[in-house]
Amino acid sequence: MSAPTTNPPATEARPAVKAANRPPAPVAPRPRSLRLRAAGGKGVRYVLLLLVLVVTVGPFLWQLSTSLKGAGESVFGYPPQLLPANPTLDHYAKAADTVPVFSYAFNSLLVAIGCATTNCLFGSLAGYALARMEFRGRKIAFGVFLATMIIPFESIMVSEFLMMRSLRLNDTLVGVMLPMAATGLSILLFRNAFLGLPKELEEAATLDGAGEWQRYWRIALPSVKGTTAVVAIFSFVFAWDDFLWPLIVLNDPANYTLTVGIQYLSGTFTNDQRVVAAGTMIAVVPLLVLFFTLQRYFFRGVGEGAVKG
Repeated sequence: MSAPTTNPPATEARPAVKAANRPPAPVAPRPRSLRLRAAGGKGVRYVLLLLVLVVTVGPFLWQLSTSLKGAGESVFGYPPQLLPANPTLDHYAKAADTVPVFSYAFNSLLVAIGCATTNCLFGSLAGYALARMEFRGRKIAFGVFLATMIIPFESIMVSEFLMMRSLRLNDTLVGVMLPMAATGLSILLFRNAFLGLPKELEEAATLDGAGEWQRYWRIALPSVKGTTAVVAIFSFVFAWDDFLWPLIVLNDPANYTLTVGIQYLSGTFTNDQRVVAAGTMIAVVPLLVLFFTLQRYFFRGVGEGAVKG
């Protein structure tokens, strides 16, 4: 006969149960010097963040406050007053009466939308070719595109103006837009975004008979919507804020962009700093609306177009 099996005594599991129910040992408090050091480091970080906030946001808030101040309020008084005592929008109307602000804004809008569209189209085409297509001189072409990012505009400004004049595009909005139609930054962002896509998707499409153009248009480009939003925002902002090139290539005041036309508010037709600040706000508000509308795609696209080795 086999010996009967016996269960282990219940007393053997009791120590484990007691150990599991035992309260955790109290954590010894950190020394006072370590606590003071941690608090000091956190305080320094908050001070630096506050300093960066003042430097970046302060000028904008000051211009906004100046544009809303009444005629009797001091702009350069001491101590400075950020909140206007009697807010008014009269200076915005005066800025619109002094120069055709909305006509200039429409010209800037045309140039900015054109630059955003061409950068998304040409930048994505060049980026896809550099990321997915094998051809001789691909690395050299990529190096040339990167080199354009570090060449100062002032060194090629005269040659670009002569080129626009030879094409009879000077004093036109197309002449303003053409040098910014495709930039090295846009190509770099799209190339890195396409490199981050899995090749299996395009290989499967190739087996189904998709050509190079179909793989680009139907698979690759819809997969990098975030990068497209980033390129569109950057191109729009750069074209909207550009001052030197439109000033050089435009002669007819009817073709002026907003940044060029707004200079007449300072010293030519008016010396009121409140009107100048109002004109500045008119130029800045569309950029803020654009960014806050597309910020979700912007931050997602920064990750898609991160620089890869």
